[in-house]
Amino acid sequence: MAPLYADLVVLVEIAMAVALLIGALLARMRRYRWHAWCQSVIVLLNLIVIILVMTPSFRVRVAPKIPEKLGKTFYSLATARAALGSIAEVGGLYILLAAGTKLLPERLRLTEYKLWMCSVLVLWWLALRLGLATYGHWYTAWFGSTRY
Repeated sequence: MAPLYADLVVLVEIAMAVALLIGALLARMRRYRWHAWCQSVIVLLNLIVIILVMTPSFRVRVAPKIPEKLGKTFYSLATARAALGSIAEVGGLYILLAAGTKLLPERLRLTEYKLWMCSVLVLWWLALRLGLATYGHWYTAWFGSTRY
């Protein structure tokens, strides 16, 4: 059985994924201000979830067993999810800085917004799928109890 915080994180991550798709739809409707606001909130909320829940959980439950246990699904799923999720989050933060502010030098700002945003959205959804698989493997009988 999953702890309450894990259930809440899964629900929040699914809600954020839906909100990211709504944000993408806002961009297609040329509602760029709403699009920027929506995506920015989601990226920053995700950063908070990563800092407060995911990183401590990974540090305690998974990191001490790397690399010797990477052959076990429990550890490989969590590690792949952490790596892909980190890339997606850093990409999202970069987009926020490069497209939404003037904090970066001109040469580091984006010119191909759509390519960057679509790429990060795809990575984010892949990370979510790995996160759901990790949750399922860790906490549900459906995946068996081969945790450790």
